Amino acid sequence: MRIIDLIKMGLRNLFRRKARTVLTVLGVVIGTISIMLMVSIGYGINYNFRKSVMENGAMTMINIYGQAWSEETSDVVKQKIDDNLIEAIREIEHVKACTGVKEVYGNLNSGKYRTYAQIIAMDKSTFKEFGFPALAVGDYPNEADNSVFIYGNQTLMDFYYFGGNSYKTKEVDPSKDKVYLTFDDYMTPEGKTPYKYVIKNYGVFEESENYLYRYYCYMDMDFYKEIYKKYVKTLDMKDRKAALKKLEVYDRIMINVDSMDNVTSVQAKIEELGFRTESEMQYIEQSMKTSNMLQGVLGAIGAVSFLVAAINITNTMIMSIYERTKEIGIMKVLGCYIRDVKRLFLFEAGIIGFIGGTLGVALSYLAAWAINKYGGAFLGSLFGEAEEGMKFCMIPGYLPLLSIVGAVVVGVLSGYMPAARATKISAIEAMKNEG
Repeated sequence: MRIIDLIKMGLRNLFRRKARTVLTVLGVVIGTISIMLMVSIGYGINYNFRKSVMENGAMTMINIYGQAWSEETSDVVKQKIDDNLIEAIREIEHVKACTGVKEVYGNLNSGKYRTYAQIIAMDKSTFKEFGFPALAVGDYPNEADNSVFIYGNQTLMDFYYFGGNSYKTKEVDPSKDKVYLTFDDYMTPEGKTPYKYVIKNYGVFEESENYLYRYYCYMDMDFYKEIYKKYVKTLDMKDRKAALKKLEVYDRIMINVDSMDNVTSVQAKIEELGFRTESEMQYIEQSMKTSNMLQGVLGAIGAVSFLVAAINITNTMIMSIYERTKEIGIMKVLGCYIRDVKRLFLFEAGIIGFIGGTLGVALSYLAAWAINKYGGAFLGSLFGEAEEGMKFCMIPGYLPLLSIVGAVVVGVLSGYMPAARATKISAIEAMKNEG
C-alpha cells in the first residue's frame, strides 16, 4: 500500500467517527496540557528559587577561616591558612579564583574629621572573578599600579568630628580633601611619629545595596603588606615581631567556584586537605533538593494524565477494530499485506497523538500566560513574597517539541496492541461479519 493511500484511508477512518475521535483527541490535549503545565510550574519554581538564591549573593563562594567552629568538640579550631594552601586549592577542579584575605581595621582621617575603616586586602587579580561591581570613580588595582584604595560608596559620607559638646558630620570628597589612613593595631611608642599613609590613588564603588560595597574598603594584598610594613617600623621591637608574624598568614581564604552545582564537591576536596570550610550552599542545599524533587513530582502528576490519554487511545482503536472487522477482511482479500493493516492502525493512533499534542501545546501557552497573570496570589505563597512581574509558569524551550513527540509516541504505543490484534483477524471470518 502506498504511503499516500495509507494517509488518506487513515484520515477518512478517523473522521468517520467524529465524536469518538474528538473525545480521544481531547484526552490527549488534556494530558499534554497537564504535563506541560506541571513541568513548567516545577521549572518556574526551580528557576525562581535559584534566581533568588543567586541574588542573595556569594552562592558560589567558599570561605576558609583562620578560626573555625568544630561541631565535634563544640570549640574553636585554629587553622593555618597561608600561600601554600592557596596554591593547593587553585589546583582543585572547578575552582575559578582563590585569594588570601586580610581583614584590616583602621581609621580614615581628613583634617579633624575621621571615620572607622573596615578594609579587605586581597589579590588584585581576583576582583573581577569575584564579581565586584563597576567603580563610579577610578580603576581597580592592576599590574601597572596596585596602589589603588577603593572606598565603599557609603564610607565617604560617614566622616565625623566630636569635640566637647559638638558633633559634626561631613561627606568627604577625596578629589579635594586630603585623606590618610592610620592603623591602631599596636600603640606607637612614645617619641615616635604615628604612621600615616596619604591616599592619593583611589576608586569609589558605584551605588549598591550590598553592604560589602557600601561600608567596606578594598586594596591589593601586596600593596597592603607594603604600607603595613612601613607602619610596623614605627613600633617597638616586641610589637614589631608580632605584627610581622601576622602578615605570614591570612584571616581567611575566599574561593569562587565556577558553578553553584560544584560548590559541595569543592568543599569536600578542601576538607580532605584537613581544613574546615563554610559556604551558603551548605545551608540551602536541602532546600534546592526539595525544589528539584517538587519539579519531579509535578512532572509525574502530569504524566498520569498522559497515561489516561493512552488508555483512551487504546480503547478507541479496539472499538474501531470491532466496527471495521469486515473492512479488515476485505483489505486482506484484496491482497493487502499484514504489515499494511498494522501500519494503518498505528498511523491513526499516531495522528490522534499528534493532533492532541499540537493543540495541547498551543493551549498550554495560553494557560501559562493566564497563570502568570492571574495566579500570583496562589503560587506567590511558594516563594514567600513574589516580586512584581515574576513568572511562575515557565515553559522551557525543549518542552513543546518533546510534548508533541511524546504524544505521538504514546499514541503509537497505545495503538500497537489493537493493530497487532487487527492483523490476526481471519479474512474468511471477517467477510462473514455483517458489521
